Amino acid sequence: QLFLDDTKVKNFITCFKDVGFLTFFFKQLAPNRSGRYEAEFPFLSLCGRERNFLRCDDRPIVFTQLLPGSGENQLLSYCGGGERLAVPFQPESLVMLPENGRLYHPAPAKTGGVGLVRSALAFEWSPFFEYGEGPAQPPTHFIWEGRRYRLTEELLPLL
Repeated sequence: QLFLDDTKVKNFITCFKDVGFLTFFFKQLAPNRSGRYEAEFPFLSLCGRERNFLRCDDRPIVFTQLLPGSGENQLLSYCGGGERLAVPFQPESLVMLPENGRLYHPAPAKTGGVGLVRSALAFEWSPFFEYGEGPAQPPTHFIWEGRRYRLTEELLPLL
C-alpha cells in the first residue's frame, strides 16, 4: 500500500487506490540517486518536474496477487496494479530468508530486481514448499500445478 509520508493512520481508507496512478508511480520508480534525501528515501518516482520520494519497510515492490492463468502464462501482480503491474510468475525463483521468514520473487530490474511477496499470499503458498535440508533450513523445492521446482536461490545476492 502507498501512503503520503505524513499520514498518521495508515490503512485501506488512507492509501492510494487509483490503478492508473499506481501504475504510473511504480513504473517510474527507481533508486534515488538525486543527491537529495537518499538516506531517508532510497527510491524516487519522477513525474515531470515533480519528485516523489519513497521509503519502505523492506522492498518497494510487494506482490499482492497471482492473476488467473495457467502454466507459463501466469502473472504475479504487484502494488495494486492488476495486469498493468505484473511480471511472469517464476516459481523456481522464489526465495525465503531464514532471518525474517519473508518470501521474495523477481521484480523489475530498475526497482532492485526483487520484490516481497505479501504475507497473506506467502501463507497461502506455504503448504507447497518442501524442506529437503530440514525444517530449520530454507525450503529447497516448491510444488506448483503438479510440478516440483527446485528453488534456485538466484535472488539471494540481491537481498
